[in-house]
Amino acid sequence: MVQWEIPRPPTSVSVLVDLGAELGVPATASLAGTGLTEAALSDTGTEVTARQEQAVVGNLLAATDSRGHLGLEAGSRFHLTSFGFWGFALVSSPTLGAALKIALQYLDLTYAWSHFDLRRTGDEAQLVLTAPDVPEPLRRFTVERDLAVIATLQRELFSARIQVRRLVLAFPPADPEPYEQVLRVTPEFGGDETLIALDAALLDLPMPQANAHTQALAQEQCRELLDRGSARTGVAGRVRDLLLARPGDPPTAEHVARELTMSSRTLRERLAAERTSYRELLDEIRERLAEEMLAEGLAVAQAAERLGYQEVSSFSHAFRRWKGMGPRAYRTAVLRPPG
Repeated sequence: MVQWEIPRPPTSVSVLVDLGAELGVPATASLAGTGLTEAALSDTGTEVTARQEQAVVGNLLAATDSRGHLGLEAGSRFHLTSFGFWGFALVSSPTLGAALKIALQYLDLTYAWSHFDLRRTGDEAQLVLTAPDVPEPLRRFTVERDLAVIATLQRELFSARIQVRRLVLAFPPADPEPYEQVLRVTPEFGGDETLIALDAALLDLPMPQANAHTQALAQEQCRELLDRGSARTGVAGRVRDLLLARPGDPPTAEHVARELTMSSRTLRERLAAERTSYRELLDEIRERLAEEMLAEGLAVAQAAERLGYQEVSSFSHAFRRWKGMGPRAYRTAVLRPPG
């Protein structure tokens, strides 16, 4: 099931807005009805929901008269670097089969709306895509976008091309050329389901950048990110929004309680009932923003300043508490996996 209301980075919406601009659709038209602005998409503190992204897709389809294969165009613009730690976990997996298992286990950390099912049928490995949670007018876009993302990631994960046996689409017949250009295979239309079929033996194919240490770290981060989802709704979600609005000068717990028109004690009790606390939420936000800032190439001192730390040493101490290593060591070990 797609988690439509859980906040996530605006990467996918930015991709769609940029695509729309190239097709002559102004950003204001793409973002109509979402409550988002073009400026907000470039802010490291901004988060969006899949529900808002769904509105953007609907706006683009309407503005382009349901332009054919818009999903393929959008999906081709995603790269491993678009997916944060989920991408690191795939890159560092030992085999293709292990990478697929990780990909499906942490699928909620991606921008996919499709449901994926990996199965073996004889000597074939089949990845089946369905989109039961997506409104019918957006379903073809959804599946085409996720197919294009798969094709792009495959090319970035492997220097050599992985041969696809079959691509079956549960769509009426259409011009096959766009699929051939993006997916590098001629599709079969009118199938009972949409699937990509590979030689099952390819699941044992070694990944070129396999690294056990990096994968352990990446998987740990993926687990933590999924766990945080439970703290992104209810009172915790409202507290989190207030903290994200001022990461460099976060409001105190008392100020947050006043903003939410409750006493400090009630705030503590409500957060405890949601298995979190003001301090845990503040730590979560600072940790995530620190990861993003380091990934974007900011110096440690710059990241510390933007997160409101008076001393770089205080930031480094907090970072070691979060990650078990300092920010410079983390950048080397995790953000720069072996090539």
